[in-house]
Amino acid sequence: MINDIVSGIPWGIFLSFMIGPVFFILLETSIIKGFRAALVFDIGVVLGDIVFIAIAYLGSYRLIKSLEDNSALFIFGGMLMLAYGIISYISLHKEKKVNTHKIDNEIIKKDYLGLFVKGFFLNIINIGVLGFWLAVIISVGPKLEMQNSRMLTFFTTVIVSYLLVDCIKIVLAKQLKTKMTPSNILKIKKIISIVLMIFGVALIVQGWFPKEKEKLKDALERIDK
Repeated sequence: MINDIVSGIPWGIFLSFMIGPVFFILLETSIIKGFRAALVFDIGVVLGDIVFIAIAYLGSYRLIKSLEDNSALFIFGGMLMLAYGIISYISLHKEKKVNTHKIDNEIIKKDYLGLFVKGFFLNIINIGVLGFWLAVIISVGPKLEMQNSRMLTFFTTVIVSYLLVDCIKIVLAKQLKTKMTPSNILKIKKIISIVLMIFGVALIVQGWFPKEKEKLKDALERIDK
Protein backbone atom coordinates (compact mmCIF):
# COMPACT_ATOMS: atom_id res chain seq x y z
CA MET A 1 0.00 0.00 0.00
CA ILE A 2 2.81 2.38 0.94
CA ASN A 3 4.52 1.70 -2.40
CA ASP A 4 1.30 2.48 -4.27
CA ILE A 5 0.96 5.78 -2.39
CA VAL A 6 4.59 6.71 -3.10
CA SER A 7 4.10 5.84 -6.78
CA GLY A 8 1.00 8.04 -7.03
CA ILE A 9 2.48 11.23 -5.56
CA PRO A 10 4.80 12.12 -8.49
CA TRP A 11 1.92 11.61 -10.95
CA GLY A 12 -0.26 14.00 -8.93
CA ILE A 13 2.44 16.66 -8.88
CA PHE A 14 3.12 16.14 -12.59
CA LEU A 15 -0.58 16.43 -13.43
CA SER A 16 -0.89 19.68 -11.49
CA PHE A 17 1.73 21.36 -13.66
CA MET A 18 0.34 20.33 -17.03
CA ILE A 19 -0.23 23.72 -18.65
CA GLY A 20 -3.58 24.41 -20.29
CA PRO A 21 -6.64 26.69 -20.10
CA VAL A 22 -7.62 25.16 -16.74
CA PHE A 23 -4.25 26.15 -15.27
CA PHE A 24 -4.69 29.84 -16.14
CA ILE A 25 -8.37 30.01 -15.22
CA LEU A 26 -7.54 28.51 -11.84
CA LEU A 27 -4.95 31.23 -11.19
CA GLU A 28 -7.26 33.96 -12.51
CA THR A 29 -10.18 32.78 -10.37
CA SER A 30 -7.96 32.71 -7.28
CA ILE A 31 -6.71 36.26 -7.87
CA ILE A 32 -10.14 37.75 -8.54
CA LYS A 33 -12.54 35.65 -6.44
CA GLY A 34 -10.29 34.18 -3.75
CA PHE A 35 -9.17 30.79 -2.48
CA ARG A 36 -12.60 29.23 -1.89
CA ALA A 37 -13.91 30.04 -5.37
CA ALA A 38 -10.75 28.68 -7.01
CA LEU A 39 -10.95 25.50 -4.92
CA VAL A 40 -14.58 24.91 -5.93
CA PHE A 41 -13.61 25.37 -9.58
CA ASP A 42 -10.70 22.95 -9.12
CA ILE A 43 -12.92 20.31 -7.50
CA GLY A 44 -15.09 20.46 -10.63
CA VAL A 45 -11.98 19.88 -12.74
CA VAL A 46 -10.98 16.92 -10.54
CA LEU A 47 -14.45 15.39 -10.91
CA GLY A 48 -13.88 15.48 -14.66
CA ASP A 49 -10.59 13.62 -14.14
CA ILE A 50 -12.33 11.00 -11.98
CA VAL A 51 -14.93 10.42 -14.72
CA PHE A 52 -12.17 9.98 -17.29
CA ILE A 53 -10.23 7.62 -15.00
CA ALA A 54 -13.35 5.47 -14.57
CA ILE A 55 -13.99 5.39 -18.33
CA ALA A 56 -10.35 4.58 -19.12
CA TYR A 57 -10.21 1.90 -16.42
CA LEU A 58 -13.40 0.15 -17.50
CA GLY A 59 -12.44 0.43 -21.16
CA SER A 60 -8.97 -1.04 -20.71
CA TYR A 61 -9.69 -3.60 -17.96
CA ARG A 62 -10.23 -6.62 -20.21
CA LEU A 63 -7.24 -5.80 -22.38
CA ILE A 64 -4.94 -5.44 -19.39
CA LYS A 65 -6.27 -8.56 -17.65
CA SER A 66 -5.76 -10.63 -20.79
CA LEU A 67 -2.18 -9.40 -21.20
CA GLU A 68 -1.11 -8.58 -17.65
CA ASP A 69 1.58 -11.31 -17.65
CA ASN A 70 2.67 -10.42 -21.17
CA SER A 71 5.55 -8.00 -21.72
CA ALA A 72 3.69 -6.78 -24.83
CA LEU A 73 1.42 -4.75 -22.56
CA PHE A 74 4.38 -2.73 -21.28
CA ILE A 75 5.46 -2.12 -24.87
CA PHE A 76 1.92 -1.09 -25.84
CA GLY A 77 1.57 1.20 -22.83
CA GLY A 78 5.00 2.66 -23.46
CA MET A 79 4.22 3.33 -27.12
CA LEU A 80 0.97 5.01 -26.11
CA MET A 81 2.76 7.22 -23.58
CA LEU A 82 5.58 7.96 -26.04
CA ALA A 83 3.10 8.87 -28.79
CA TYR A 84 1.21 11.15 -26.40
CA GLY A 85 4.45 12.94 -25.51
CA ILE A 86 5.57 13.26 -29.16
CA ILE A 87 2.18 14.59 -30.30
CA SER A 88 2.14 17.07 -27.41
CA TYR A 89 5.65 18.24 -28.30
CA ILE A 90 4.92 18.60 -32.02
CA SER A 91 1.67 20.47 -31.32
CA LEU A 92 3.65 23.15 -29.48
CA HIS A 93 4.99 24.39 -32.80
CA LYS A 94 1.45 24.91 -34.09
CA GLU A 95 0.02 26.26 -30.87
CA LYS A 96 -1.24 29.79 -30.74
CA LYS A 97 -1.55 31.85 -27.59
CA VAL A 98 -4.72 30.81 -25.76
CA ASN A 99 -7.03 33.69 -25.00
CA THR A 100 -8.63 32.75 -21.68
CA HIS A 101 -9.78 36.26 -20.80
CA LYS A 102 -13.26 35.78 -22.20
CA ILE A 103 -13.60 32.43 -20.43
CA ASP A 104 -12.26 33.91 -17.19
CA ASN A 105 -14.81 36.74 -17.18
CA GLU A 106 -17.63 34.28 -17.79
CA ILE A 107 -16.52 31.98 -15.00
CA ILE A 108 -15.76 34.48 -12.28
CA LYS A 109 -19.23 36.01 -12.50
CA LYS A 110 -20.87 32.70 -11.57
CA ASP A 111 -21.73 31.42 -8.11
CA TYR A 112 -19.98 28.43 -6.54
CA LEU A 113 -22.22 25.94 -8.32
CA GLY A 114 -21.47 27.69 -11.60
CA LEU A 115 -17.74 27.54 -10.89
CA PHE A 116 -17.96 23.83 -10.09
CA VAL A 117 -19.92 23.05 -13.26
CA LYS A 118 -17.60 25.16 -15.42
CA GLY A 119 -14.53 23.43 -14.00
CA PHE A 120 -16.06 20.03 -14.71
CA PHE A 121 -17.10 20.77 -18.28
CA LEU A 122 -13.93 22.66 -19.17
CA ASN A 123 -12.00 19.49 -18.30
CA ILE A 124 -14.46 16.92 -19.67
CA ILE A 125 -14.59 18.47 -23.16
CA ASN A 126 -10.83 17.93 -23.54
CA ILE A 127 -10.65 14.40 -24.96
CA GLY A 128 -6.87 14.54 -24.65
CA VAL A 129 -7.31 14.15 -20.89
CA LEU A 130 -8.98 10.77 -21.48
CA GLY A 131 -6.04 9.72 -23.64
CA PHE A 132 -3.65 10.73 -20.87
CA TRP A 133 -5.46 8.69 -18.22
CA LEU A 134 -5.73 5.70 -20.57
CA ALA A 135 -1.95 5.82 -21.07
CA VAL A 136 -1.39 6.04 -17.30
CA ILE A 137 -3.70 3.08 -16.56
CA ILE A 138 -2.13 0.87 -19.23
CA SER A 139 1.31 1.84 -17.89
CA VAL A 140 0.74 1.33 -14.17
CA GLY A 141 -2.06 -1.28 -14.24
CA PRO A 142 0.20 -4.34 -14.62
CA LYS A 143 2.50 -3.08 -11.86
CA LEU A 144 -0.53 -2.85 -9.56
CA GLU A 145 -1.68 -6.30 -10.73
CA MET A 146 -5.00 -4.69 -11.68
CA GLN A 147 -6.16 -5.16 -8.08
CA ASN A 148 -9.07 -2.85 -7.38
CA SER A 149 -7.78 -1.91 -3.93
CA ARG A 150 -4.30 -1.04 -5.23
CA MET A 151 -5.69 0.88 -8.21
CA LEU A 152 -7.99 2.82 -5.86
CA THR A 153 -5.08 3.63 -3.54
CA PHE A 154 -2.88 4.75 -6.43
CA PHE A 155 -5.43 7.00 -8.12
CA THR A 156 -6.71 8.41 -4.83
CA THR A 157 -3.12 9.40 -4.06
CA VAL A 158 -2.76 10.98 -7.50
CA ILE A 159 -5.95 13.03 -7.07
CA VAL A 160 -5.17 14.08 -3.48
CA SER A 161 -1.60 15.07 -4.44
CA TYR A 162 -2.97 16.98 -7.41
CA LEU A 163 -5.43 18.89 -5.20
CA LEU A 164 -2.80 19.69 -2.55
CA VAL A 165 -0.38 21.09 -5.13
CA ASP A 166 -3.24 23.05 -6.70
CA CYS A 167 -4.04 24.55 -3.29
CA ILE A 168 -0.44 25.79 -3.13
CA LYS A 169 -0.83 27.20 -6.66
CA ILE A 170 -4.03 28.98 -5.61
CA VAL A 171 -2.31 30.56 -2.60
CA LEU A 172 0.66 31.64 -4.75
CA ALA A 173 -1.54 32.63 -7.71
CA LYS A 174 -0.32 36.22 -8.05
CA GLN A 175 3.35 35.21 -8.00
CA LEU A 176 2.78 32.35 -10.47
CA LYS A 177 0.75 34.56 -12.80
CA THR A 178 3.64 36.98 -13.24
CA LYS A 179 6.04 34.10 -13.99
CA MET A 180 3.82 32.58 -16.69
CA THR A 181 5.34 34.41 -19.64
CA PRO A 182 4.86 32.86 -23.12
CA SER A 183 8.51 31.79 -23.09
CA ASN A 184 8.25 30.06 -19.68
CA ILE A 185 4.97 28.40 -20.62
CA LEU A 186 6.54 26.94 -23.76
CA LYS A 187 9.52 25.66 -21.75
CA ILE A 188 7.28 23.97 -19.18
CA LYS A 189 5.16 22.34 -21.88
CA LYS A 190 8.28 21.05 -23.63
CA ILE A 191 9.61 19.60 -20.38
CA ILE A 192 6.29 17.85 -19.70
CA SER A 193 6.23 16.38 -23.21
CA ILE A 194 9.83 15.17 -22.88
CA VAL A 195 9.10 13.58 -19.48
CA LEU A 196 6.15 11.71 -21.02
CA MET A 197 8.43 10.46 -23.81
CA ILE A 198 11.01 9.29 -21.27
CA PHE A 199 8.31 7.39 -19.34
CA GLY A 200 7.21 5.81 -22.60
CA VAL A 201 10.70 4.71 -23.60
CA ALA A 202 11.31 3.30 -20.10
CA LEU A 203 8.16 1.18 -20.34
CA ILE A 204 9.05 -0.05 -23.82
CA VAL A 205 12.53 -1.10 -22.62
CA GLN A 206 10.95 -2.79 -19.60
CA GLY A 207 8.67 -4.81 -21.86
CA TRP A 208 11.33 -5.52 -24.46
CA PHE A 209 13.85 -6.90 -21.97
CA PRO A 210 11.76 -8.68 -19.28
CA LYS A 211 14.57 -11.06 -18.32
CA GLU A 212 16.97 -8.20 -17.63
CA LYS A 213 14.28 -6.62 -15.46
CA GLU A 214 13.98 -9.79 -13.38
CA LYS A 215 17.77 -10.06 -13.05
CA LEU A 216 17.95 -6.46 -11.82
CA LYS A 217 15.11 -7.11 -9.37
CA ASP A 218 16.86 -10.23 -7.99
CA ALA A 219 20.14 -8.32 -7.68
CA LEU A 220 18.43 -5.52 -5.73
CA GLU A 221 16.78 -8.06 -3.43
CA ARG A 222 20.14 -9.67 -2.69
CA ILE A 223 21.61 -6.28 -1.88
CA ASP A 224 18.75 -5.56 0.53
CA LYS A 225 19.39 -8.85 2.31
